Amino acid sequence: MPSMEAAPRHGNANQSHPWGFVVPALAVLAVFFLTPTIYNFIYAFTDWSSFKTAINPVGWSNFSDLIASGSLRKSLIITLIYAAGVAVLQNLFGLVLAVMLERDTLVNKIVRVIFFIPVILSALATGYIFQALLRPDGGLNQMLGMLIGSPVKVSWLGSTTWTLLVCIVIHSWKWMGMSMLVYLAGLKTIDAQVLEAARIDGASRWAAFHHIRLPLVAPAVTFNVATALLGSMNSFDIVQATTGGGPGGSTELLNLFIFRTFGQGLYAQATTMSLVLFVAVVILAFPVIGMLRRREGKMS
Repeated sequence: MPSMEAAPRHGNANQSHPWGFVVPALAVLAVFFLTPTIYNFIYAFTDWSSFKTAINPVGWSNFSDLIASGSLRKSLIITLIYAAGVAVLQNLFGLVLAVMLERDTLVNKIVRVIFFIPVILSALATGYIFQALLRPDGGLNQMLGMLIGSPVKVSWLGSTTWTLLVCIVIHSWKWMGMSMLVYLAGLKTIDAQVLEAARIDGASRWAAFHHIRLPLVAPAVTFNVATALLGSMNSFDIVQATTGGGPGGSTELLNLFIFRTFGQGLYAQATTMSLVLFVAVVILAFPVIGMLRRREGKMS
């Protein structure tokens, strides 16, 4: 009987082999994410600008100058209002659409695709489209004029009070399809027998939604609110294309303020503002996510 040779063992090689796939990804992450992030923290404490060649440390003076000017505080407040408004409206629109289009009929499937199209559109293109529609001589006023039979010249983007709300609605409209998709996935996981039992017990549709369906989609609410907050606090392109921060700076988000400051050659001040935005995101987003997670645990 021929002897059978034992196959060589490569336990050590097999254990270390996956690192060959991880190292390139870590290298790319280190070069294009970690290194700029570290330098962002460093340059915020310098006088780096396009007006001088040397870069010197200045301590906390960039932060104190920005706080004293009041411009940073104004842009930060606008950003927080914008983020809160987007988080509410985007999730409200998405949840309403998910409930309305929950049944898997042919019409509902087609409508779902239609509402998801804005998600895959360029944000800049979306902003420019709405900028053209909302001009005094734009498409919206022309349609309203045809309906009422007289010319309409409403400046939808010309109010220092309401233009920010218009931008919030545009942002929410663009991304509500993504929220709808997440809520649909959550609604589809609910056991039909639970809803049937509630119906037999005499629960109304609103009671079943409020006490059964909504608590069971709490993880979807957490995910959608978190992504809406993080995305809107880092928003730039939609507002830049729609209003450019106007009128009168009423829609100048912090990212627009950073972009304008960097364009003026004040690089250290711009990096200081981006550091402030990073801290604001951490302070706002993580407590909100933690609160939603605790609420999610109580509901389940």
